[in-house]
Amino acid sequence: MPTLSNRLLPRTSSSAAMLLLLASCGHQEEQPAPAPPVDAVTVTTSEVPNIIELPGRIEAVRTAEVRARVDGIVERRLYQEGSDVAAGAALFQIDPRDKQAQLAQAQAALNRAAAARANARSVVARYEPLVSRKAVSAQEYDAALSDARQADASVIDARAALDRVRLELGYTTVRAPIAGRVGKAQVTEGALVSASAATLLTQVNQLSPIYATFTQSSSKLLDLRQLVRSGELRIPNLNAVEVHLVLENGQQYGVPGHLNFADQTVDPSTGSQTLRAQFPNPERILLPGQFVRARIIAGTRRDGIAIPERAVQISNEEASVLVIGRGNVVAKRTIELGGQSGGKWLVQSGLRSGDMVIVDGWMKVQPGQTVTPRKLGNSAARTPARPAAAADNR
Repeated sequence: MPTLSNRLLPRTSSSAAMLLLLASCGHQEEQPAPAPPVDAVTVTTSEVPNIIELPGRIEAVRTAEVRARVDGIVERRLYQEGSDVAAGAALFQIDPRDKQAQLAQAQAALNRAAAARANARSVVARYEPLVSRKAVSAQEYDAALSDARQADASVIDARAALDRVRLELGYTTVRAPIAGRVGKAQVTEGALVSASAATLLTQVNQLSPIYATFTQSSSKLLDLRQLVRSGELRIPNLNAVEVHLVLENGQQYGVPGHLNFADQTVDPSTGSQTLRAQFPNPERILLPGQFVRARIIAGTRRDGIAIPERAVQISNEEASVLVIGRGNVVAKRTIELGGQSGGKWLVQSGLRSGDMVIVDGWMKVQPGQTVTPRKLGNSAARTPARPAAAADNR
């Protein structure tokens, strides 16, 4: 017959085993999770292109508003709207009959003046031999000379009036003042146009070459000049500064342009200055009023910093990266971006040489977390001197 202690032994052993199991499980939960691996690059400085990105608008190199220079009724439109025209091409025909009548009147006035001049000259010619013989008084001779001079002036005046009417008759055929693309007609056949009101008929824009204009804050340009004076930035002459355009659909315009103008005054309302670049436009892709983004290659930075594009996080127009500090602990760093070049962001501020930036794997870690970095090299490797063709993703 088992004793009381023997009957309690199995239950006591089972309880002890359960306690050991629970202790073992608790010990496993307290073990820290392994540090996740991430790919990182070490920031180094090198000579990189100084790319400034600015929004801008396309403007025609030359714009001519075609306006009426005589009064009359529009008879015909002589061009196709939206077509390219040569300088001097006929655009509109205004009823010329009124000017033709005025031309006939002016011609008649000139003929009368010429006849009066011929008579006055003949009187002078008859008086000249008579003056010496005292047959004609000196006073009569002087009056004849005066009449002849007035007749000469009347002929000049009549000829000028004739030329003016002839010129106005020429204005009845409205011609393109410059070569370019002509726009929509602002008047139709039968419309009354006025020279005094300078009625707008249409507009002609020269589209090749073409301008792109941008504005930059005066403070940024002062910073740029300071970098040039300090030797940190080397920048060529204005006409040698290359500019690349990104179109509204995100595509890069294939033909580079060059800066050709920098305004020397500051707009007091915005505190900015105007920059302008000229671009070839043989296929008429760039049109006046079009919105573009410019990537201006304003020289090279001697100690610039470039990091892979995929390392940068952009949220609410703020750029940041995750850096690995002491003990492989992750920290967030806000940075100021420049332009893009060869798959890399150019960093204006926020990073320094020696910083380790997470390139891949930053989406699965948080600031303050410990990671296992796998170094990919340094950030300066393979940074080309020309801007990438990729669109601006900011």
